[in-house]
Amino acid sequence: MKFKINRDHFVAGLQKVQNVVGNRVDVPILNNVLIKIETDHICLTTTNINLGIRCQIKTEPGNKVGAVTLPVKKLLTIVRSLPSLQVDLEVTDSYQAKITSGGALFRIMGLGEEEFPPLPIIADLEGFVVAQNELLKMIKSVSYAQSTDENRHMLNGVYFSFKDGKLTLVATDGKRLGLATKEISMPKENEKSFILPAKTAAELERLLGHDKNVTISFNNKQAVFDIELNEQNQEIGLVSNIYLVSKVVDSIYPNYRQVIPNETVHRVKLDRELLLECLSRAALVTSEKSNSVKLKISNNLLEISASSPELGESQESMAIVSENADVELAFNPQYLIDPLKSLLSDEVCFEFKDQLSPGLFKTLDFLCVIMPLRTN
Repeated sequence: MKFKINRDHFVAGLQKVQNVVGNRVDVPILNNVLIKIETDHICLTTTNINLGIRCQIKTEPGNKVGAVTLPVKKLLTIVRSLPSLQVDLEVTDSYQAKITSGGALFRIMGLGEEEFPPLPIIADLEGFVVAQNELLKMIKSVSYAQSTDENRHMLNGVYFSFKDGKLTLVATDGKRLGLATKEISMPKENEKSFILPAKTAAELERLLGHDKNVTISFNNKQAVFDIELNEQNQEIGLVSNIYLVSKVVDSIYPNYRQVIPNETVHRVKLDRELLLECLSRAALVTSEKSNSVKLKISNNLLEISASSPELGESQESMAIVSENADVELAFNPQYLIDPLKSLLSDEVCFEFKDQLSPGLFKTLDFLCVIMPLRTN
């Protein structure tokens, strides 16, 4: 079995699939990429059992079909270093791969495909079609709020809900909650949901393009994302959709709506970028022991201050549009910075009831609930 391929196309394909692979000493084949050689392309597949990915890369004419698995990270390092754009790869019956390019020659040992776990195929299920740029924006706007507490595994991911003609994404760690919505085409009676693990959400964020669609299909065990190619992917040699399949979190997501305030008293309009800059500067003088920033709102003015005995203090003010608010609030600065950093809108609304109630960032299709800290 053998094929000829453009070095840069080979590198691009390996980069698409190598993130899934960890460093499994107990199951060596999970460190490998499965390379299936077809007549005019190769199919690259990696998996860690919980998450798998597949893509296809075009090759030069003259392939001899077959399959082999090779250590993906080592293979990528070698291919990236090759001196010529043309790469020849030939595999012996004992799964030794001979790689030549220009004057360079490498031989690396592989394994057969027999022990490589096949990716699950979810068939005969209706897929929900979403624009990639919209889904990417939604994931970015909530993923920072995922929990990392292994004892609360149902919160270690992003909740996908298809209901009432909308896709809703939610993430929370108990101290903050991000929620994003998008209207999509779907039957009203077709209400479904699943929890996508954090690693898959991060991988999906890395893979999504900007001008094509992604089809989401799932059952109670797996979720599949069929990602259409854009022109940039085609330019690097991809010849079919990227197929990402993941186990879903086996749990029921808590009732997140009960932590969203039903009533707020004050509503403040803020310049998102300016507020982000002010909060980032204030956070410079916070510490692990004194990790809070104070927001004093009065007379269309927001005063931002922070201090710690170890580092000193910071004070800053910015003009806002407020309605008869006169209150001082305190928050973990990172909990304010994360949602502001993830948004693209120029203006955000900040709503609250009093200094002991949650704060609420809002735009047209997004909200973030942030639990306050007690002020002295």
